[in-house]
Amino acid sequence: MNLVLCVSIFVVCIRALSEGALRPDIVQVGAVFTFNTINGKVARIAMKAAEDDVNSDPSILGGSKLSILIHDSNFNEFLGIMGAMKFLETDTVAIIGPQTAVMAHVLSHVANEFHVPLLSFTALDPTLSPLQFPYFVQTAPNDQFQMTAIADMISYFGWGMIVAVFSDDDQSRNGITALADQLAERHCKISYKAVLPPDPTAKPSEVKDQLVRIQMMEARVIVVHTFDRAGILVFDEAQKLGMMESGYVWIATTWLSTILDSAPSSKIANSTIGVLTLRPHTPDSERKRAFMARWNKLSNGSIGLNPYGLYAYDTVWMIAHAVNLFLDQGGNISFSNNSRLSRMRGGALNLGALSIFDGGNQLLNNILQINMTGLTGPIRFYRDRSPLHPSYDILNVYETGYRQIGYWSNYSGLSVVIPETLYTKPPNRSSSSQILDSVVWPGGTTKKPRGWVFPENGRQLRVGVPNRVSYQELVSRVNGTDKVQGYCIDVFLAAINLIPYAVPYRFIPFGDGHKNPSYYELVNMVSLNVFDAAVGDIAIVTNRTKLVDFTQPYIESGLVVVAPVRKLNSSAWEFLKPFTPLMWGVIAAFFLTVGIVVWILEHRINDEFQGPLRKQIVTILW
Repeated sequence: MNLVLCVSIFVVCIRALSEGALRPDIVQVGAVFTFNTINGKVARIAMKAAEDDVNSDPSILGGSKLSILIHDSNFNEFLGIMGAMKFLETDTVAIIGPQTAVMAHVLSHVANEFHVPLLSFTALDPTLSPLQFPYFVQTAPNDQFQMTAIADMISYFGWGMIVAVFSDDDQSRNGITALADQLAERHCKISYKAVLPPDPTAKPSEVKDQLVRIQMMEARVIVVHTFDRAGILVFDEAQKLGMMESGYVWIATTWLSTILDSAPSSKIANSTIGVLTLRPHTPDSERKRAFMARWNKLSNGSIGLNPYGLYAYDTVWMIAHAVNLFLDQGGNISFSNNSRLSRMRGGALNLGALSIFDGGNQLLNNILQINMTGLTGPIRFYRDRSPLHPSYDILNVYETGYRQIGYWSNYSGLSVVIPETLYTKPPNRSSSSQILDSVVWPGGTTKKPRGWVFPENGRQLRVGVPNRVSYQELVSRVNGTDKVQGYCIDVFLAAINLIPYAVPYRFIPFGDGHKNPSYYELVNMVSLNVFDAAVGDIAIVTNRTKLVDFTQPYIESGLVVVAPVRKLNSSAWEFLKPFTPLMWGVIAAFFLTVGIVVWILEHRINDEFQGPLRKQIVTILW
């Protein structure tokens, strides 16, 4: 009995010691951000708060401490990549970041090689495919969803062409490509792409040159997909050029909402009044409200909280839960040398110090199978690694801040009802269910802008008009001016107004005004490309149809009979009116004559025509 008890105690002690050995004292996680950006500042504070909360909860990591090492890339992709490489020398199990898609494309190859999960909530390039980059995970909705929301907004308001303004970097370029694909599905298109230097190298003169080009074009719906510094510069220059007035439509991606939430609105309010922007939607919860109440203390009032701060906090907790599950599964945080890099020792670069995380694949699977509720709501990934129910708030900027006019969700599209309510109902993407509140557009108007104007640099249609002397009601030139008027001109203008796109034109009188011009010559000048079209009372005849195409005739010609209209009183004797009394007498005389002739021929041999005189007269009349 004592032997059995001793063996049991020994087994328990060995198990406890083995479990203790598997759980390290410190679990290191790296983070790569630019501290001198809005999202960098917010993420740094939020990740530090998450680190403290994880370490203060004994149920997480089983006594191990989470340590987040943050590297400042300082707007430099190379420094960011070098910082991430240093993390791989210090037994880092995961890296949060990078902040931009440029670094993400490079570091994802590094993560693949060393099996270190890379989690980012700001590098949201839709082309960062999990097939090509299996160790890269986007913990916030990528720009594919944001561009779908913008395309739905453009389709909702009925615009057909837009101008895209974006920075010349991977994330912005690929986001606009995704927008173009979504617009094509809705029979819309991007008419012009204005490319800006990568943020923050954009200069006012370069931005102004692009805006001047846009000002000369017909499209007035402008989508700005860039970063905060370049975006503010775009709106400042647009205001100086008078492009924030009535008639323009400006849609900014989520960079503007992060400024509105985190930076003093007075810096940009004047130049962004009437702009529409998107903000990642995070459902209301007690945990979220409690964290927002803590934020001023955490940040010392230096910066406001935006949704990407919430995603930063949740990303740390995702790693903590995944590591805890990894350790519970018996995983051991160990690293091994890369044999291919070991052969490269001896140079200035100590690549052999970089080590492979042996349990990286298992930790990655734990992250992808996470099922938890964070500050941003339920956290779960689909098989394509897209988040559960991506959605956005749609904001309208005005003088003192912004107003929310609706929501967009991948579940039901545009709505004024919060997405969480719609998730309890069947999805409805019908056009009648797409609703947004009223918008105050640039210039302070609430009337929806048409979305286009006649381009100042476009070639106008040359429309030939006969300078007639007679029948001036149809078409004529106003004396002393180049204006023309008449019924034919009114029909042409009515047709132009029905066209949903811009058709610039100008009337060119044809003829000296002293005699009616030759219509055959006018038609021939259209066929010779002297005129693009002709408007007037031009008859459609055979020899002219061989030269040009005609519209459907709107003035019918031919022989007509003109007669006065008299009011007639109908009666029972109306049938007598077609013939005069004399005509009726002649008809009666013919009847009597025929009857007498028949009597002469029949009364000798036909008994019906014999008898008393009265009978014979009746027979003749009959």
